[in-house]
Amino acid sequence: MVARLTAILATLVLVCLVASCGWFGNARLDSATGSPTRSELEELLSRTAVVDNRPHPGGYERGCGNGEACVFGPAWSDDQDAPGGHDGCDTRNNVLAHDLSDVVFKPGTRDCLVLSGVMTDPYSGDRVEFERSRAKSVQIDHVFPLAAAWDFGANSWTPELRMRFANDTSLNLLAVNGPDNQSKGDSTPSDWLPPNPAYRCFYAGKYLTVAISYGLPVSRADHSALTELATRC
Repeated sequence: MVARLTAILATLVLVCLVASCGWFGNARLDSATGSPTRSELEELLSRTAVVDNRPHPGGYERGCGNGEACVFGPAWSDDQDAPGGHDGCDTRNNVLAHDLSDVVFKPGTRDCLVLSGVMTDPYSGDRVEFERSRAKSVQIDHVFPLAAAWDFGANSWTPELRMRFANDTSLNLLAVNGPDNQSKGDSTPSDWLPPNPAYRCFYAGKYLTVAISYGLPVSRADHSALTELATRC
């Protein structure tokens, strides 16, 4: 009898692994330091507006060349009123200076041009070294992507508010490793989450905080994905 029961349990475990049963799929994540708790994420979710689907109003054009709409203003402009604006340094270097450690600045730039530094990538947990000669190894991510923000309502904002959003170092910008930023693109949480599960609760908290702060809704699919994620934070 004992041998038969053991065989049955072994079969159930195998079936559960193949079917991704809740025993394992809903396990609590070992979240990175600084990540919000389940209750904190659920509070953010309760305050976030929800729409059925991501709208597609058209008209998004990030480029600022001849004939381009430049809908969020020139990239990394210091001429805006977001935190760090009008300080003499461009937004990209402000983010690098904040997010990297062991930062080395180019002499004579009033600590405005980052030459090198290291960071723990907030999406993978990997240690990443930044050197200006290999600038694409570290990129600046808009947690709530600009194209998504445009679709969800930024298309009706003033140009000044869109520039603030695009350069908001306190809420929406993170230095991340290049491959993660490229894989994310303009995806939202139902289509993309950080590759390292330990950093997903952190990302969810950042995403929802930006949405609430700027009055942007999320799609029902994104809300569902983050609600499920919150149960494991």
